[in-house]
Amino acid sequence: MTITHKQLIETTEYLREKGFLEPELGLILGSGLGDLADEIENPIVIPYTEIPHFPASTVKGHKGQLVYGTLSGKVVIAMQGRFHFYEGYSIQEVTLPIRVMKLLGAHTVGLTNAAGGVNTTFTPGDLMLITDHINFTGTNPLIGPNEEEMGPRFPDMSETYDKEYQSRIRGEAQKLNVALKEGVYMGFSGPTYETPAEVSMARTLGADAVGMSTVPEAIVARHAGLRVFGVSCITNLAAGMQSNLNHKEVVEVTQRVNQVFKSLLKNVVAAI
Repeated sequence: MTITHKQLIETTEYLREKGFLEPELGLILGSGLGDLADEIENPIVIPYTEIPHFPASTVKGHKGQLVYGTLSGKVVIAMQGRFHFYEGYSIQEVTLPIRVMKLLGAHTVGLTNAAGGVNTTFTPGDLMLITDHINFTGTNPLIGPNEEEMGPRFPDMSETYDKEYQSRIRGEAQKLNVALKEGVYMGFSGPTYETPAEVSMARTLGADAVGMSTVPEAIVARHAGLRVFGVSCITNLAAGMQSNLNHKEVVEVTQRVNQVFKSLLKNVVAAI
C-alpha cells in the first residue's frame, strides 16, 4: 500500500488536534526498549489503533502507542514499538510515522532496535552506536512515484547517520562510563532469524549487527530531510555464534540493560 501526501496530512492533523504540537525530535523505541517513553513528562498517549492510517504493532515487547511530551527538556514524540515489513505491512506503511514526525515539526529522529551481534567482539547487552547501514531487505521505501513535497527523487545517503550526533553520543556514553560499541547495522526483512551462512556473509560485507528494522526508517528520514542517530541493543549473538535464537531472549536482555539504555538516551536527547 502506497501512502499518499493527503493521508499523511490527515494523520498529522488528527495528532495536532490531540495536542501533538511542534515536537523537536522523534524516537522509535524497539523490542523491549519502550520503557523510556514512560519517563516522558506531561504525556499525551494515543494507541496506534486510534490514529488514522497507522498500522497496528503485533510483536511482543512493542506496546503499540504514540507518546508526546517532554523528555530531558525537549519536546518529543516517541513510538513505543514499531511496525515491521514482516508483519505484512507495505514498506511505505512501516515508515509512515517518520513522515508524520517530519510534518509535525521534528528536525531529528532517533532510531533504536534490538539486534544480533555479528562482530565477534560483541556480547549480549552491549549498546552499539550505528555509524552506517546495509540495506538487505530486498526493497526500498522510496520505490514508486516520488512526491517532491516529501523529498527528492534521488536522496544522498553519504551521511545517513549524523556525524555530529555520533560525536555527541560518544561523549555522553563516556560521561556515563558506558562502553559503547560502534558499527554497521545490516537490515534483513525477517521474520526468520538469519542463517549461519547469512551471518557469515553479513560479516564479510562489513556488518557488525543484524536485525529486521531501522533501515527503511533511516532511508525515509533522510529523504524527508531529518537528521538521524541510531543505537542498537545487542541482545544475542547471531546464528552460528550461539546454540539457538529466540525472541524471549531478545526481550530479557533489553530488560536487563534497560536502565543503562535509558540513561544514555536521556542524556543524548538533552545534548542534541
